[in-house]
Amino acid sequence: MQAPGRESSRGRRALVVRGGWEGHDPVTITDLFLPFLKDHGYTVETADDLAVYEDAGRLAATDLVVQCWSMGEITAEQSRGLSAAVRAGTGFAGWHGGIVDAFRGDLDYFLLTGGQFLMHPPGFVDHTVNLVPDRSDHPVVQGLADFRVHTEQYWVATDPAVDVLATTTFAADEDRETPVVMPAVWTRRHGAGRVFVSTIGHKADDFDVPEVRTLTERGLLWASR
Repeated sequence: MQAPGRESSRGRRALVVRGGWEGHDPVTITDLFLPFLKDHGYTVETADDLAVYEDAGRLAATDLVVQCWSMGEITAEQSRGLSAAVRAGTGFAGWHGGIVDAFRGDLDYFLLTGGQFLMHPPGFVDHTVNLVPDRSDHPVVQGLADFRVHTEQYWVATDPAVDVLATTTFAADEDRETPVVMPAVWTRRHGAGRVFVSTIGHKADDFDVPEVRTLTERGLLWASR
């Protein structure tokens, strides 16, 4: 499904960067989206080495970087290269730990994504993803409604400048006197580039939920140059 209001992607290039902690199945899950990108006219390449972020020419020729790289370490040169490419117009997108539990402590990377994973309750929990009413016309979530998932619920630290499209709520407990509303899906601008983040996607069957699959696919297209 093409994101509402986005032009054709014919002739564009996507780079899927995948690796890091294997618990997030970076190859299996990114493979779910390769046919979608190809069907939308992208030439798709994959990379399993962060050294690709040092290749300024390759990144400049890339319209969309899809990253699924949990934890791990990124060098200062790689982080600066990625940030510079997005600032110049290359799109950047990802989900769950592959984008917000990556390269902990790298400030430039945090400022690029606009958020960082801090914790999640043990195991998989049933919870509702609530769309932000004031953002219901955003191309990523337009026409969707609140939905339920059974997966990890991420507690994240976020930049106040992100555009939050959906949230989840953590109930009050022994640590919190009141419920806490947490960003779950957001976008942001980074110079001329667009960034899409969804915290949903620990396991492949999370994307069997139609709304999760749809907003993720739309997010990839929205972020692309």
